Amino acid sequence: MTRSPTLPPLIDIIQSTTEPIITVDAAHRIVMFNPAAEKVFLYTAEQVMERDLGILVPARFRKAHARHIARFKNEGASKRGTRLGAPLWGLKANGEEFPMQASISRIGTPSGVYLSIFLRDMTERQQIEQALRASRDELTRLSNALLREREQEKRHIARELHDDIGQCLTALSMELSQLETAVHPLTVTGSGHVDAMRHLIKSAFTSLRRIASDLRPIMLDDLGLPAAVEWLTADFSARYGMDVKTRIDIGQHALSTVMGTVLFRVAQEALTNIVKHARATHVLLELHCSETHCVLVVQDNGIGSTPEHLAKALPKRLGLMGMRERVRLLNGTVSIHTRPNGGLRLEVRVPLEQPPLPS
Repeated sequence: MTRSPTLPPLIDIIQSTTEPIITVDAAHRIVMFNPAAEKVFLYTAEQVMERDLGILVPARFRKAHARHIARFKNEGASKRGTRLGAPLWGLKANGEEFPMQASISRIGTPSGVYLSIFLRDMTERQQIEQALRASRDELTRLSNALLREREQEKRHIARELHDDIGQCLTALSMELSQLETAVHPLTVTGSGHVDAMRHLIKSAFTSLRRIASDLRPIMLDDLGLPAAVEWLTADFSARYGMDVKTRIDIGQHALSTVMGTVLFRVAQEALTNIVKHARATHVLLELHCSETHCVLVVQDNGIGSTPEHLAKALPKRLGLMGMRERVRLLNGTVSIHTRPNGGLRLEVRVPLEQPPLPS
């Protein structure tokens, strides 16, 4: 480390530190350049001593950097140091530019004012952030592909159940009627067996429709989101004996298949959670679209929770995590408001204008 003869001695830690430290005088001439700075900027201390600090800054940033330093010199920055404005860029001896983070402190001495600049090379951090962004983008693409594949598989299974198994049950019912005619009159025992078989076939039809609808209601594809939500709440009310009111107004907006599926699945998951956790007797479901957003609100009168308890529980509830992931893929937001004995309010906002989803 080389320093100006007029600069007061500094503690040895400056020489041994792994982070670059540069000290300049009132005229912005370099008077100290520690070994860490030599490694980062690829200059020796002798090459930069008494030269203007601007040689370490890309030309397009020199004026802005000089203003930062002058401001702190004139305002008397604290000895603790104050972070300089961002972004900051350094210039190596070989012409390579790199991002850096810097803080500055002012040192007043009998021989004048000196400014010590503490630097940190942000190249590695920037590379890590880029890698993280790339990883998040990859996970988003994977999540989108999995959700899309899952919906396609549900649609396929629902159609197969409705068409193939439904036709088989219909044929079985017809065969049973023909058998009953062929062996007429039936004994009391035989008639009882026929009635029992008809009851089993009817139960199988009911279960088939319920399972197929839970997988993927056909009306969501054929009639759209409002009809599917009306069916969902009616089925929910009939199945669990809960009072459910709906207010739906999407205007003339034609929602995409993806958005319709997301909002339907969110409503479905919200109602399922109410049954599992809320102990509610009344539910209000609202769906409306403005010129810019579609908003889905599901509110119950259940036991509610504290925000702290809810925050701890959310990571453990895969349904809520999946809900948030679906909405995030549409650049939407999910907010949950609750209080003890005050029920829970779930609100989802999704912009109508959607960029292409990652493929």
